[in-house]
Amino acid sequence: MSALGYFYLASMVSPADNLREFPMAIVNQDVGDVMPGDDEPRNLGNEITAAILDGIDPAEIDMQEMGISAANSGLDTGSLYGAIVIPSDFTKRTSILAQGSVVPGDIEKPIITVYSNPRTGTFATGIVGMISDTAMTQVNDTVGEQLTTQVTNTLAETAPDLQLSGGSLLTLQDPINVLDVEHKPLPDGTGAGLSAFYFTLLLILAGFTGATIVNTLVDTALGFIPTEYGPLYINRETTRMSRLTVLFIKWGIIVVLSLIVSALYLWIGTALGMPVPRALLMWEYGALAISAVGITSVSVMSVFGSAGLLVNLFIFIVLGLPSSGGTVPIEAMPKMFEWLSTFEPMHQIYIATRAILYFDGHSAAGLTHGVAMTLVGLGVGVALGAIVTWMYDRRGFHRSTELLALDTASVSDRGESPTGP
Repeated sequence: MSALGYFYLASMVSPADNLREFPMAIVNQDVGDVMPGDDEPRNLGNEITAAILDGIDPAEIDMQEMGISAANSGLDTGSLYGAIVIPSDFTKRTSILAQGSVVPGDIEKPIITVYSNPRTGTFATGIVGMISDTAMTQVNDTVGEQLTTQVTNTLAETAPDLQLSGGSLLTLQDPINVLDVEHKPLPDGTGAGLSAFYFTLLLILAGFTGATIVNTLVDTALGFIPTEYGPLYINRETTRMSRLTVLFIKWGIIVVLSLIVSALYLWIGTALGMPVPRALLMWEYGALAISAVGITSVSVMSVFGSAGLLVNLFIFIVLGLPSSGGTVPIEAMPKMFEWLSTFEPMHQIYIATRAILYFDGHSAAGLTHGVAMTLVGLGVGVALGAIVTWMYDRRGFHRSTELLALDTASVSDRGESPTGP
C-alpha cells in the first residue's frame, strides 16, 4: 500500500517542477512592415519569436520553430501539445495600431493565436495555457513599452501639442489580442479528453482481473484447488493434466473472453454516448490488449503461483496507472515515470486507444507503436508461460498428486531425486 500511495501521488503532485521537454510549436508567418518613426522595415514576428525562445528553458519546454503545415500535422498526431501562431500581417497591424492611436475611432489589435490540443488531455491543455500566458504577458509588455515610447517620441517631434488619450495609452500598453483556440475540439461524450484513459483502464482491468478469475475457476474445475460456496467445501479429484496443457486451456478461454468483453465495452460506451469513430478497429485492438494482458497475467501466475497475483498487481496497476500518461503528460512527471512508460503495458495501450478514439486511428498518433508494443508484451507472456511451465513439467513439478506419485516412483526406481539428478 505504501508503494501504491507513493507512485500514484509522486506522479502528479508537482507537474510544474517536473516539466521536461514539453513539445510545443511556434509559427512565425509575419512578413514585416515599416513601423512609424522607422526608415527600415521591421519584422516584429521575428523579434517576438526570438524573445519567446530566449525566455523559456529548453530543458523544460521544447519550443520548436516550424511552418504552419508542420504544426498542424503535429497537432493532428498528438506529437505537439500546443502551438503559438503569429500571422503574416502582424507587423502591419501593429503599425496601423500605432498610427491610429492618435486618431479617434476603434482600431483592431494585432492578433497572436495560441492553439491547444484537447485530444492530448485536459492536463496538457492546462500546461499549454500556463506556458502561453507567461510568454504572451512578457511579449505584450515588451511590445507595448516599445510602441508607447515610439508613438510618444513621434508626437513630441511632429505634434508637440497633441497628447495621447487615456484610452489610446492603455491600448498601446496592451497592444496584442491573444486568442486561445482549441485545435479540433473534442465532441461531447469524451469526458474532456479522459474517455481514452478510462477505456484503457477498462482493457487493463479486463485482462488482469479476468485472468485472475479464469485462473481460479479453471484450477477449481480441474481439482487443483478446492471450491467453497459459503459453508460448502468441495474438493474435486485432481485431473492428470500437465501444467502446460492447463496453461493452454486458460489462454484459450481468455482469448474467447477478450472478443466478447471488447465488444461489450464498445456497446456500453456507445449506449452512453461515447463517440467511437473507428468501432471495428477499437474492437480488434481492445481484444488484442485484453488478450495480451490476460495471457501474460496467467503466465505470471503459472510461474510464481499465488505470488503471481502480487506481481501482476504491481506491474499492471501499481506501476502501470501512474506512468500511463492518461491524466498527467509524461513530460510533466518525474523521470522515473518516463522510464517506466517505455515498457509499462498501460502506457502502450493508452496511446493506441487514444489514437483510435481521438486521432482517427492515425498510425503516427501512436497506433503503430502501441500495437507493436502490445504484440511484444503478448509474445513475452506466451514465451514466459510456455517455457517455464514446460520446464516445470520436465523437472517433475506436477500439480496432480497422481502424476507426482508416479513420477516419484519412477525416479526412485532409477535411484534419482524426484526433482532431477
